[in-house]
Amino acid sequence: MSNSSAQIVLDAGAGSRIAAVAGVRPGRIVGNAELGDPLGVSAEWIERRVGIRERRFAGPKDSLTAMGATVAAKALSAAGLAPDDVDLLVLATCSMPSPMPNGAASVAALLGIPTVAAFDVNAACAGFCYGLGIADGLVRSGTSRCALVVGAERMTDWVDPLDVDTATVFADGAGAAVVVPAGHTGIHPVVWGGDGEKASLIAIPDRHGSVTMSGQAVYRWVTTELVQVAQAACARAGLAPEDLKGLVTHQANLRMIDRLATSLGATNAAVARDIVETGNTSAASVPLALSRLIDLGQIQTGDPVLLMGFGAGLSYAAQVVSCP
Repeated sequence: MSNSSAQIVLDAGAGSRIAAVAGVRPGRIVGNAELGDPLGVSAEWIERRVGIRERRFAGPKDSLTAMGATVAAKALSAAGLAPDDVDLLVLATCSMPSPMPNGAASVAALLGIPTVAAFDVNAACAGFCYGLGIADGLVRSGTSRCALVVGAERMTDWVDPLDVDTATVFADGAGAAVVVPAGHTGIHPVVWGGDGEKASLIAIPDRHGSVTMSGQAVYRWVTTELVQVAQAACARAGLAPEDLKGLVTHQANLRMIDRLATSLGATNAAVARDIVETGNTSAASVPLALSRLIDLGQIQTGDPVLLMGFGAGLSYAAQVVSCP
């Protein structure tokens, strides 16, 4: 057993916490003009509509599982832990090239821990927050003492480049968090759910198809129905929205993010707007945006931060966490 494993045991308690978070973005930067010209729309039109200036596209060597393993190793290093400290790996994704085998097992193998418990969670853009809720429960129960929650996506594999509603929005990337036991509550109860009657609003209609999205209908759903989810997550943490120091929602649309922040009343929170330079990376967007807020120094260790994901399903999940 490594020294880091021993420290985890010593720190074990009734709660869990995020020990570290990390993000990885592919190297290829794609601006609005590159995407807009074939679609007959301007770079300015795309930015005005969704708030994106540029995004990252994965290259041939940036497989979903490779990005997941890279960001997982980065998060473990930031936490001062090693791959063999991990006993649970949850991969949040909706863009695997095939439903079998699961991506989590491949990520674990690339990390050098092929026999660890590993499974995928497909709640689309809410997937990371779902995975974090699962990891929190398993760590608090004692079933796991070091869990990796990874959100990794290659959304560009599933996008029609001639569909203006999706080609200008989706991108690729990966984020990860390390969850360990704590003597306090560092991850508060998750508020999650969905509305299957609206599932067709974001979907891949057939196994060889591309993602379709009714953007305006999704926008209305998020801005009218999910504010109460954010409020409920704050209440479960015993906080008011104005107590938040950070607000990290799924990075779907800049106007949507700003409207949620205003409607919630998170007046003292640094609001993640990673979408401007990263685009919509589905399950990777929340950890990517959280890691950027930390890197920019806009939130500090121990600050209460609301995480909130939402997307296809229609699924949603939100929880307040202490900034690592």
